[in-house]
Amino acid sequence: MTASGNSRWGLILAVWAAGLGAAAQYGKISVIFGRMGELYPQAGNALSFSVSLVGTLGILLGAVAGLYVAAFGYRRTLVWALWAGAAMSALQALHLPFGLFLASRVVEGLSHLGVVVAGPVLIAQLSSERGRGLAMTLWSTFFAVAFTLLAWFGLPLADAWGLLALFGGHAAVMAALALLLGFALRGVPVPERAPLPRLAELPGLHLPVYRSPWISAPAAGWLFYTCCFVAVLTVIPPYIAADMRAFVLGAMPLASIAVSMTLGVYLLRFLPGVRLAQLGFLACAAAALWLWMMPGAPAACIAMAGAMGLVQGGSFAAVPQLNGSAADRSQASGAMAQMGNLGNTVGTPLMVLSLSLGGFGGMMAVLLVLFLCGAAVHQLLAARRRGPG
Repeated sequence: MTASGNSRWGLILAVWAAGLGAAAQYGKISVIFGRMGELYPQAGNALSFSVSLVGTLGILLGAVAGLYVAAFGYRRTLVWALWAGAAMSALQALHLPFGLFLASRVVEGLSHLGVVVAGPVLIAQLSSERGRGLAMTLWSTFFAVAFTLLAWFGLPLADAWGLLALFGGHAAVMAALALLLGFALRGVPVPERAPLPRLAELPGLHLPVYRSPWISAPAAGWLFYTCCFVAVLTVIPPYIAADMRAFVLGAMPLASIAVSMTLGVYLLRFLPGVRLAQLGFLACAAAALWLWMMPGAPAACIAMAGAMGLVQGGSFAAVPQLNGSAADRSQASGAMAQMGNLGNTVGTPLMVLSLSLGGFGGMMAVLLVLFLCGAAVHQLLAARRRGPG
């Protein structure tokens, strides 16, 4: 908590902006993926690695990334991760050979991890007890907001000046954020650094993270959320009427943001983050039943996205609520990054497989089960927290 007891909203917004830059490391490729062949016409199916390589490192290193961030320092990690991201985007704007482009995406994966692990810890540190729910809910919107901004501003930039201009613009934004936060965070009290883990200890370091019902709880629910969010935006559109499709796809992430920042923030005054996430999962399940009965119904799609906003806000709010020390919060954020990358990686293939085997009904059944599992895993971990030891 801040020494004055008041939330430092200017700095919180600056750290949140760093999260937008990190989300854009995914989004800048996603929004132009259909045109990436213009840059690398010989790459073929290997173009998919331009997205997946960023997430692969998150799957492998997410849980232990929190330990290294705690050892390296939260301010230092955030600033240097932004500089690394700026450098990689600047290199990409030079139209690297495809192999080097993929290598730059690997480095961006490390940059992304640094921001998404250090960012929420710093936001919790900059927030008062009263304002922490709002601050963490704001952080939870960084992916949806970044994709919306890329659709509004990034695509027109790429259309007007070419795809490489989008990479150059991203480099400029990341460098500006690194300069701003490198200066603005200098006087901010931060937790003491933790001991640096040894490489030989890495495999065993995952066990205490996932054995703890406090550290692992936000990540456990986040896995089921991320399995669904991107997958829904990917596989549902063909079932929406063509004349409504663009409107609904634009409204879904905005509904998620709006619900999390209004109803979600209000409910966090009365409910702990875990309970809000459970409520969101159950509301998602109800929306899935609605969509199952009325395939492609615009209101059902938007209602599901809005319910997901409760899950995202509750999940990030649960990190500081369940974990009192900065080191534990860092590990919880790292575990969320790991499970989020895993969910994003397996979610869409799982939905496509269920669609091919069971049609629309089979896909909706899988979606319903995932939402119910998200609520159930929180219930199981809450029982463990109440139990002995």
